[in-house]
Amino acid sequence: MVMAAALAMTGCGSSAKAASPAAGGDVDVPASSQAATTLTSLQRTSHTVVPAKTSAGNGTAAAALATLPIKGRAPKTGYSRAQFGPAWADVNHNGCDTRNDILARDLHSRTVRAGTHGCIITSGVLNDPYTARTIRFTRGEKTSTAVQIDHVVALSDAWQTGAQKLSASARQSLANDPLELLAVDGPSNERKSDGDAATWLPANKAFRCQYVSRQVAVKVRYKLWVTKAEHDAIARVLSGCKGQKLATAAAPIVVWKTAAAAKVPAKKAPAKKAVVKKAAAKKVAKKAPVKKAVKKTVRKAAPKKTAKKVVRKAAPKRVVKKAAPKRVVKKAVHKKAPAKKVVRKSSSVYYKNCAAARKAGAAPLHRWSPGYRSGLDRDNDGVACE
Repeated sequence: MVMAAALAMTGCGSSAKAASPAAGGDVDVPASSQAATTLTSLQRTSHTVVPAKTSAGNGTAAAALATLPIKGRAPKTGYSRAQFGPAWADVNHNGCDTRNDILARDLHSRTVRAGTHGCIITSGVLNDPYTARTIRFTRGEKTSTAVQIDHVVALSDAWQTGAQKLSASARQSLANDPLELLAVDGPSNERKSDGDAATWLPANKAFRCQYVSRQVAVKVRYKLWVTKAEHDAIARVLSGCKGQKLATAAAPIVVWKTAAAAKVPAKKAPAKKAVVKKAAAKKVAKKAPVKKAVKKTVRKAAPKKTAKKVVRKAAPKRVVKKAAPKRVVKKAVHKKAPAKKVVRKSSSVYYKNCAAARKAGAAPLHRWSPGYRSGLDRDNDGVACE
């Protein structure tokens, strides 16, 4: 009680304070190594994981989808990231920005920067729901973008399906709602861009039911609509997982593709061994009395040298010169193709400062986004103008 009261008095502070180093310099510590850090993590979880009640209740995603209006996409006119408030604002007033809140929820084996009240996640391991791969996250200018925070319903899509009619505060809540956010593989998030379920789904098919369920839950909560193509795409996914519950703001349950495959050989292995043992026992029992016959057959078979002749004749046949040119052609084609796809147009876009980037609707700027430069990235984490 005393510790909790003391923590409530001091708090986590603003996100700017949380980012400041400790008096003795930055030191990464395990997220559970200090009592204050542990309490702060629990406090953050209590703010971010528990979702608000929605009209869909605890029903299925398919039932909730049936309640969403089906309309055409509205014009994108007037859209910018700034319409949804400052990027990663501390909307739950726990002293930590939303990005670090989601990293704390979705990563395990985390370490945090000392002196930030458990807010700044410096490293951790992500079980990525989009690719079913394990990704090791390390905070840094060249490494932070390996793990990105995805808006499950892209903000541009939300704007064109009803969010432009929401109040500014409601849009800010949508952009920072844990129900709407997932820590995921960075390249997958960039390939998704602002696509909906009709144009993009996770490569990990085992996660698609949870993914579209989360999209439906967000659209129900913020009273958005779906397009006909989007509705049909979500319905197709849910038809393969009837009874899928409507998603909550908790961390996703990642289903690994390799889990089922690993169990198959384990079950069949004992059966094969048993058959081999039985067959071996039968052969021994039958052949045991006939030992002399075996010796005679061995002596007769010795003079046969036809096997050696066949080997000598077959040796030259293995020298095939046809394989060599084929491999050269394949490698030449595959090496040249990717080189043509490398496009670097970032130099043609320049923002004098973050205010200019936000005005253009380009913030936040990722390391390889047009207009990104290290001068705008104050904390050197690969994301500028956050």
